[in-house]
Amino acid sequence: MSVRVRRIYEPPEPDDGLRVLVDRLWPRGMAKDAAEVDEWPKTLTPSTELRQWYHAGEGGYEEFRRRYEAELAEPGAAELLDGLRTAAHKGPVTLLTASKNPEQSHAAVLAGVLSD
Repeated sequence: MSVRVRRIYEPPEPDDGLRVLVDRLWPRGMAKDAAEVDEWPKTLTPSTELRQWYHAGEGGYEEFRRRYEAELAEPGAAELLDGLRTAAHKGPVTLLTASKNPEQSHAAVLAGVLSD
């Protein structure tokens, strides 16, 4: 299974496979046609409340990870996760985010959950 995380501002690469935007909001300054996004499952993104809590600096990354993983276990998200896992078994999946630090973002948490 191949799941990787990239910034959406990086140009698409031939080995990206399925390109999935995992941000709730469309990335600022990014044209939709230039992004070459195949899917945008907003149900898999952190809730507005969790995103605002994390960006306000009210908690650390590990607590964010725990809360986000709990959201991903909810029925709607779990069904979408299964679909992405199936896609990842068939070919590469690239999770796209506008986050400046993808390694400490929801996209990294999601990639870890998909790889489990």
